[in-house]
Amino acid sequence: MPSDVFIAINSDALYTMSKVYIGRALLRKGSSDLDEYQLWASLALELLGKAALAHKHPSLVVDPTHSPSMFVAAGINVTTDVKTITAKTLFERLAHLVPRFDKTIQKFCLEISERRNAELHSADIPFRAMRLDAWEARYWHACDTILLHMGSSLEQWLGAADAKAPRHLLDEAAKALDAAVKLRVEAAKEQFEALKKVERDRLMAEAELREPQHLAGLFKGSYDEIWKECCPACKCRAFMTGEQTGEDINEEWDEDAIWEIVDREFVGEEFHCPTCDLTLMGSDEINAAGVSYIHKDQQEREMEYEPDYGND
Repeated sequence: MPSDVFIAINSDALYTMSKVYIGRALLRKGSSDLDEYQLWASLALELLGKAALAHKHPSLVVDPTHSPSMFVAAGINVTTDVKTITAKTLFERLAHLVPRFDKTIQKFCLEISERRNAELHSADIPFRAMRLDAWEARYWHACDTILLHMGSSLEQWLGAADAKAPRHLLDEAAKALDAAVKLRVEAAKEQFEALKKVERDRLMAEAELREPQHLAGLFKGSYDEIWKECCPACKCRAFMTGEQTGEDINEEWDEDAIWEIVDREFVGEEFHCPTCDLTLMGSDEINAAGVSYIHKDQQEREMEYEPDYGND
C-alpha cells in the first residue's frame, strides 16, 4: 500500500475528519437542531466509510474512471483534484469489505445519504420529516459495524464521555432486536408444533427433498450462494443466502490433471424456512436466532490451460 497518498484519500485523515463531523453533529443535537444533527451525521458516516476503504487500500475510494486520481491512489501525486466514489459505490464496496455490513445496513446508509443530497441540492426538507427514533439507533449500529472492522469503537471515535448516549442507544437497539427475533422464532416453533404429528412428519420429509439450486425465488435479493441450514424453529431443512467474502486456493496434482482446492467463505444475508415460513434478514437477526451467519465450503475444480501456439 502506498504510504504517501494525498490527504483527500488518506485513511487517517478521513477518519479524523469524520470525528470532526460527528462532533459537529452532536453539538447540533445538543442545541436541538435535529435537521443539522442528521446532516452532519450523514457526512461523518460517509467519511468514516471511506476511511475504512482507504485503510485497506486508497484505490478503493477514488473514481476508477479518473486516471489522475488512480495515480494519486498509487502514491504518485499528479493532481490535487482527486475524485472519489459516490455514496452508492462506497456502501456497495463496504458490503464486500466488512462482513457484518449487510444489505440491511447498506440500505439504511444509502437512504441517509440520499436524504442528505436532497437536503443540500433541492428545496426538499427530508431531514425534518424523519423522527429521531426512526434513524438514530440504526445510524450508531452502522457506524459501530464499520468501526469494529477498523479495530476502533464508538467510544474511541466519539471520545469516552460523548459515547455514552449512542452506546446506550446501540445496546438498547440490540436488546430490542434480540428479543424480537427470539419471539419470532418461538412463534414459528409453536405454530409448527401445534400441527398434528402426521402433518409435521410429512412436512419434514418434504423439506429433506429441497435443494438450494431450486430455491433462488425464496429470497428478495440476488446473492453469490444459497446453502442449507437447520431451522431454529421447526428443525426442518431451511436455506440461507449471502455474499462471498473470501477464498483460499490450493493446488493438488495427480497423473492426469492439476486440481484447485478452493475454500470459500460467505456471510449470510437472508434466511428462510419454507416449512414454517421463518424469515431472518441481515446478519444481526440471523445471529440473534442462534444460527451462524458465516458459511464455509470447499470446491474442487480442474485447472484449464490454453494451448500453446507457435512453439512447434
